[in-house]
Amino acid sequence: MNPKYKVHPWHGISPGEKVPDTVTAFIEIVPSDTVKYEMDKETGYLKIDRPQKFSNMIPTLYGFIPQTLCGRRTAENAALKSGKYVKQGDGDALDICVLSERSVTHGDILVQAIPVGGFRMLDGDEADDKIVAVMKGDEFYRQWRDISDCPESYINRLKHYFLTYKNLPHEESVCQITEVYGREEAQAVINLALADYHDQFGDFDK
Repeated sequence: MNPKYKVHPWHGISPGEKVPDTVTAFIEIVPSDTVKYEMDKETGYLKIDRPQKFSNMIPTLYGFIPQTLCGRRTAENAALKSGKYVKQGDGDALDICVLSERSVTHGDILVQAIPVGGFRMLDGDEADDKIVAVMKGDEFYRQWRDISDCPESYINRLKHYFLTYKNLPHEESVCQITEVYGREEAQAVINLALADYHDQFGDFDK
């Protein structure tokens, strides 16, 4: 990548030297955002996807792990572990929620994060895993080493957001969370998404 220009956050940023123990997360939206931002795949810039529906607001920092893809391997793993029909991955980078005690006021930033677990989520018949991580060095959340350390109420809040964020009140959710998994499985899912990316794009940054 030419150092004179801003790199594409999906393709031009390393997922981290110690991935999957510690990952680089590109943050798209923060809890105070009243609209949902997401990366435009063509340009790499953030775009407004839609206003947040009703009272739904993401309870954590939210973004993706660069140079990952929910593709064939991710989908096969989701089908195997859930026992559900999974047609394919959703074709996007692997999503990540990052917990931090400190308020972060805007997205379009990079954060070092330590995965502690995740949600095996299906959006229709597509795999759409959500990794749950803590911000590296966070004074409070660094004591959480696995998702089992997180209070159930906190996990339920995250689950509720992802099960309802696309729907009107009278609509049935198209998303389902088939499993909440721990640190070891989260690392395995990250490795599968890295392999899916390599299958699709090769060594993009070289």
